[in-house]
Amino acid sequence: MKKFLLLLVSHGVVLVFGFALGIYVLPILVAPPAPTNEQAAMAAHPAAFQGQFRRDLKDSDMLHWGEGAVSVGRERIVLLGRLAPGPDYKLYLSPEFVETEADFLRLKQQMQQVGDVRTFENFVVPVPATVDVGRYKAVIVWCETFSQFITAASYQ
Repeated sequence: MKKFLLLLVSHGVVLVFGFALGIYVLPILVAPPAPTNEQAAMAAHPAAFQGQFRRDLKDSDMLHWGEGAVSVGRERIVLLGRLAPGPDYKLYLSPEFVETEADFLRLKQQMQQVGDVRTFENFVVPVPATVDVGRYKAVIVWCETFSQFITAASYQ
């Protein structure tokens, strides 16, 4: 009986670990090819605004972070940098800079969702024609599936 319980617990731990690893690795495996540094740099021009994703934000940690230069233009938002891999990332524009999950949730109704972030090294996200980027002050990457703050940058 003791051996059976030990096997049950050990197999359960491996199953949970494998599932968690799958959640982390699957977005990397299914991600489309990221734009090269040259492609991202070309897509960033002309940009009306510039910002910077930093790893040292309050709710950023070793699994939820972003770093690099963000260019915000009327037609697209471009990151020349990296994000921690994860599922279901969305790009939002916010009327204020936020760096915590609580602040994001407090302001979410005032934010504008721009689109999906599908790559983790550099990205180019088209801005819908109906969105005026000049009305907002910050760009945020948010994980919808787990309601998790990833990163943010102030751009004006």
